[in-house]
Amino acid sequence: MEAAVHTRAQRCTVLIADDHRMFAEALQAILATDDRIEVVGLAGDGAEAVRMAINTRPDVILMDISMPVMDGLQATKQIRTQWPTACVLMLTGSNSRFDVDRAREAGAAGYVTKERIAAELIDAILEIGMR
Repeated sequence: MEAAVHTRAQRCTVLIADDHRMFAEALQAILATDDRIEVVGLAGDGAEAVRMAINTRPDVILMDISMPVMDGLQATKQIRTQWPTACVLMLTGSNSRFDVDRAREAGAAGYVTKERIAAELIDAILEIGMR
């Protein structure tokens, strides 16, 4: 039986979904500092995130909870319905227990608050994306 295994030579592909373009581009710049990670796209709303995730099949989807057209929770549910093994890492400005629980119920594999991004984001992506 063959299993898909990531090696150090492989890059972890990431889709960023956030309606604040400057923030998404800043995330992309942070991730570009690590040669193990490749950003494959930027989505500006939840509906675009669903389309891009299904089309690009990234290892990790960074999903803002609060976005126009479709919020990140609904987008995560739709992605996971169409692609059950998708790994979504939820991003939010809040660290309330309620938001953490809603992210998990939507199918998110993890949760990072925007204030902790610099310290935790790359490790969180590699932890869930290189499984």
